[in-house]
Formats: sequence, C-alpha cells, structure tokens
Amino acid sequence: MGSILVTGSSDGIGAKIADVLEGLGHDVVRHARDEAKAARLRAAGAGEVVVGDLASLAATRAMAAAASALGPFDVIVHNAGWLPPEGPRPVTEDGLERTFQVNALSAYLLTALIPLPSRLVYVSSDSIVRGRIDLDDLQHEAKWTPDSAYADSKLAMTAIAFAFARRHPDVRVNAVHPGWIRTKMSGHAAPLDVTVGADTPVWLAVSDDPGTGDFYHNRQIVHLNDQAYDQDLQDALLERCAALTSNG
Repeated sequence: MGSILVTGSSDGIGAKIADVLEGLGHDVVRHARDEAKAARLRAAGAGEVVVGDLASLAATRAMAAAASALGPFDVIVHNAGWLPPEGPRPVTEDGLERTFQVNALSAYLLTALIPLPSRLVYVSSDSIVRGRIDLDDLQHEAKWTPDSAYADSKLAMTAIAFAFARRHPDVRVNAVHPGWIRTKMSGHAAPLDVTVGADTPVWLAVSDDPGTGDFYHNRQIVHLNDQAYDQDLQDALLERCAALTSNG
C-alpha cells in the first residue's frame, strides 16, 4: 500500500477521499487550512496532517516543504478548492484574485514544489464547460463574477493538470468532476453525498484502469472544454503561473 497526500481533507469530499483511502490500507497525509482544523483532525484520530492556507503563497510553500518532508508520495490528490461568495472581487495578501490562487495557482505551485509521485489527481468541476482561460486577465480584473471566477479557475486547474501529464509521461495525471455534492462549499441543495463525490477520485488514485491526461466523471472520460487540451495555451498558462509564483 502507498503513501497519499490529500489536500483540502479536513472536511467535505477531501475528508471522505482520505477516509476511503485509509480504509483501503493506504497511509494518508491530510491537509488543513489552519491549525484549528488540523487540531480537530488529530483529535479525531488522523495521522499526519500538514497545514497551509492556499490563499497565501508563503503558506503554500511552507506546506509544500512540510509535505515533502513526509514523502515521497505515491499519489497526490489536489482536492482543495474555494467557491467565492457574492460580493466584491476577493484579493489575497499576495495581491492575487483569491479564487484563481486557491483553485489553480496553488495546485501548480504544490505540483512544482513537492517531488512528483506516480499519480496526480486534480479535483476539478463540470463548471469548466462554461469557463474560459484569458491569459490577459487571469485575475478577473476587467470583470469579476463569482460564477465566472470559479469556472475559469477550475478550467485553468484542468489545463495545468494536462500540461503536467504531457510534460511528465511517467506520471499518471488526471482531472475529475466529482459531481454536485452536498458539502459546506457547495451547499445542502446538492443531490449527492460525499461517498459519491469520493468514488472517482479514489478510483483514479488506486485503480490500474485509467490512463493519463484525461478528464473523468463517474469513472468515464468526458470532454468538456477544448481549451483544456490546447497545448500552446497550457504552456503559456504554466509560464504565467511560474511568473506569478516566482517559480520559473
């Protein structure tokens, strides 16, 4: 059995993914945004927990260092995400639009900093079907709405995943839409519970069936947005991410 890091695993889909993987006999390192959440995980019997607010580049780098010290990992599941509320455009301490930073840029930075495992799973969303990557306005400075920011950030995350799949053919890399799941982030009106949401990410983490460089829903390959597969766009996006994180 392998060692697996699951980001955003203090509650919701990420917690269920971690629970199922532990039930299968894997050593799971969980991630919490802050020490209070980490303390609750440890009190509940969790093993190793790394802490880091992905809305901070410094905290993301510190988390990557802490995780690397616990590795190497066989699998990393990039599950952490943020759904912006109605209101003004949210900006982090780094001067970046929060939705893009948490959902896409942090996944890029963690992948760049933590030694590559044999598998990477990026938990995305079917909202990418209405997303658009605008390299000239990744921060949504021209026009910001919660829905477009979320969809565009998840599309960017998916394109980043496919770029890493292409650049690292020895690593099995895939993205996944878990479904509309009842969590604190998505709300209680969602029709599906976290068991359903965890199923395909867990399958991608441990099954020998999937290949690499694909987008999955319900264990089936789906194609939702052509931009995610545009290799020139992928490369340009990685360059922008490297510049934004000073990680070129």
